[in-house]
Amino acid sequence: MIGQGGDRPGEMDIFVRVARTGSFSAAARELKLTPSGVSRAIARLEARLGIRLMIRTTRTISLTPEGETYHRAALRILRDIDETEQAIAEQASPRGRLRVSVAFTYGQLVIVPLLSDFLARYPEILVDISLSDTVIDLTEGRADVAIRVGPLADSGLMARRLGGSMRSIIASPAYLARHGTPRQPEDLLRGHNCLGFNFRRTRPGWPFRRDGRDFELMVTGNVEANNGDTVVQLARDGVGIARVGSFHIQADLAAGRLVTLLDDYNPGDHEPFHALFVGGATIPARVRVFVDYLAERLMGTV
Repeated sequence: MIGQGGDRPGEMDIFVRVARTGSFSAAARELKLTPSGVSRAIARLEARLGIRLMIRTTRTISLTPEGETYHRAALRILRDIDETEQAIAEQASPRGRLRVSVAFTYGQLVIVPLLSDFLARYPEILVDISLSDTVIDLTEGRADVAIRVGPLADSGLMARRLGGSMRSIIASPAYLARHGTPRQPEDLLRGHNCLGFNFRRTRPGWPFRRDGRDFELMVTGNVEANNGDTVVQLARDGVGIARVGSFHIQADLAAGRLVTLLDDYNPGDHEPFHALFVGGATIPARVRVFVDYLAERLMGTV
């Protein structure tokens, strides 16, 4: 049976550095030890395991097959120790680079205005925010937190609800003056240009409710875009009628540049917002406090 030994992580670190540098002397310089101290640590490790890990000659040091296996395991264990210690240290004062990915318009209108207060609370966090409608894969390590608008696809990620936004059907007064104002949903199918999106939606049609019954209409138009900003701009320009989240259009509604349509037939059309992040036993504190902050500020309907 392998004995308990003393400073196993320390011996692992010494072993890994000798394997990397190929020299007891070079490893000793990095660790501020003597070469003989490094040699004794490797000898203790091999004696405890009862197997040779390194082949030493006057000029070279190479790993045995068992040494290669131990080296891979030691790298993994030392990395886990570093990540755990960093996560625990961050509990007292969250710090470090926080990479956030968020859809362009939602980020610009909703998330960015919250950052000054968040950074005042946590001055040791560096927020690295990317505004893009491209969906980032968090499992590839390209972001710590991704904020998604709309229903979520199944994944192994953690999700925290951040509230949501009602969706409204809107048009400009100029468009309505030229084409007339639809009074019931079916009017959209009679000579109206309904602007759409060129990515797959959870519901392909526009939803309505009449007399307690929900139904969808498959509307059509001559423009499709990959983001709400473009669709809202086209609606402002009088190109057509659009169905978008309320957070896009509050300023335009207040200024009279857009008006809502068919409100009596809205079935409670709603899109949720979520923060997604990689879960596990050691979620970095910078991620935890950011997600908590967003939930605190955004829960509710925009």
